[in-house]
Amino acid sequence: MKRSLKTLLAAAFVLVGTTIFAGELKVGATPVPHAELLNLVKDDLKAEGVDLKIIEFTDYVTPNLALAEGEIDANFFQHYPYLEKFVTERGLKLVSAAKIHVEPLGVFSKKYKEIGQLPDKATIAIPSDPSNGGRALILLHNNGIITLNDPTNLYVTEFDIVKNPKKLKFKPIEAAQLPRVLPDVDAAVINGNYALEAGFSPVEDSLLLEGEESPYANIIAVKAGDENKEDIVKLIKALQSKKVSDYILNNYKGGVVPTF
Repeated sequence: MKRSLKTLLAAAFVLVGTTIFAGELKVGATPVPHAELLNLVKDDLKAEGVDLKIIEFTDYVTPNLALAEGEIDANFFQHYPYLEKFVTERGLKLVSAAKIHVEPLGVFSKKYKEIGQLPDKATIAIPSDPSNGGRALILLHNNGIITLNDPTNLYVTEFDIVKNPKKLKFKPIEAAQLPRVLPDVDAAVINGNYALEAGFSPVEDSLLLEGEESPYANIIAVKAGDENKEDIVKLIKALQSKKVSDYILNNYKGGVVPTF
């Protein structure tokens, strides 16, 4: 009887140990604010039996390729229109598991303090990927700088501009490089995460800024079929918490907006 009890206790210990140390969850993220938010919930996830490993990326291509190849279990860096375009073009089976926040896109300049000061034929750098490039043009359309033939099309290009009173020139640049090229252009439309990483306050430093109604919510992306995996569900619950919402509102001052 004693031996059986010992055996049962040992088995229970192994089971509990397995539950507490359930395994490693590798999540790819860009540094600001994504990796910061993940670090914020790391201890909370550990208490739930999830050992979160944060893999930082500095571009918008590698995290999806790493996810598709199984090098990471999820990623947190992109909005849904970007993911949709990326997987369609490359034939990948990645999906959105949850929305977390919006990073309002903004127009920034080292040379001008107001959007109305932009001269004729000014050069504006915009993100080179289709979804964020379209997003940049829609922002300018919504503020009367240009007119697009269909501003509801999230993938509009320069060829969709029907009115350009100032004859503005648009220069597509890889999104991560936009803060670096800002001194060389009249203005640049910069994604919120890269603006924050470069030390800008989107609310205070931008000439124009997207509103909270933006459809470009940043998401947790996973392989199709992994949306309901236990560790992924725990990750989403931790990120969609009051703790994270309060942190976003108190630390990013409008540069990041919760969507939950």
